[in-house]
Amino acid sequence: MTKKLLIRLLATVFVATVSLAEAQQPAKIPTIGFMRGGSPTDPEVEAFRQGLRDLGYVEGKNIDIEFRNTDGKTDRFSGVAAELVRLKVDVIVAAGGSAVVLAVKPATDTIPIVMTNSGDPVAIGVVASLARPGGNITGLTSSSTDLSGKLVELLKEAVPKLSRVAVLWSPAEAGNVRNFKETEVAAQSLRLKLLSLELRTAYDLDNALQSAIKDRAGALMIIRSPAYTTTGERIVDFAAKNRLPTMFPERSFVESGGLMSYAPNIADNFRRAAVYVDKILKGAKPSDLPVERPMKFEFIINLKTAKQIGLTIPPNVLARADKVIR
Repeated sequence: MTKKLLIRLLATVFVATVSLAEAQQPAKIPTIGFMRGGSPTDPEVEAFRQGLRDLGYVEGKNIDIEFRNTDGKTDRFSGVAAELVRLKVDVIVAAGGSAVVLAVKPATDTIPIVMTNSGDPVAIGVVASLARPGGNITGLTSSSTDLSGKLVELLKEAVPKLSRVAVLWSPAEAGNVRNFKETEVAAQSLRLKLLSLELRTAYDLDNALQSAIKDRAGALMIIRSPAYTTTGERIVDFAAKNRLPTMFPERSFVESGGLMSYAPNIADNFRRAAVYVDKILKGAKPSDLPVERPMKFEFIINLKTAKQIGLTIPPNVLARADKVIR
């Protein structure tokens, strides 16, 4: 065997050995960074995981999830977002309201971000439009056209003699301003007098609620806002103490003793977020994936609370409820 032939043979063996070693190395498992205000065992999080399973993903085998729980503390949002960016995850799920996605947005303009339950993303400035988000953010919004009108309508049907309704809202938030204007229009069509309770911080809550009683409101309606997400129990207790029928923007308020809620099915939004993650991992760009409005809504009534405040819910309203707490 000539020296030249031997060199060629050794080179061939070396290349074959390297190729075999590379082929035997396991493929990199994509990683999702999941930023959540609550626990990884929340029903909404389980809905997201189920959505992944429905698409063929198995945690630890072909997908990894880095969960980061902020315990609802907004001052931790930016730090958690920065940590996920340092981990170089493949996609970040901003699981929660507007405050979460607003904290994640400045942390990266390259890692795709999927929001699960944001308020109006155009109004808060995280996407250019629902149809063409632009940038690296897409996902699902909890904002829906005419939702405020539906809340007023259901409240009026549950309390037929209602004439004055107080509305708790935050004028500092663009989405709240739009929702309040929609509520005004709906109230006028139902010949209801609207009492505006402006809330800029949680410290304004007590004065705002006292104004509702002072102005003889017959019911209270809440427009979703991070300004009072940590004070829900106080609102529920106040309404019960003052026998005030209340329409809430989230089912959690009703499960903790509030009267009624009509809102998007948040678990469904989390499940559908998995579809966005799947598309992005397969090469889709967030800028090309339209933001979706909620598709499922749920109307919940707490009959125990109704009895406590001396309110009889009409049978036709009960028949429309998706869930009745007895």
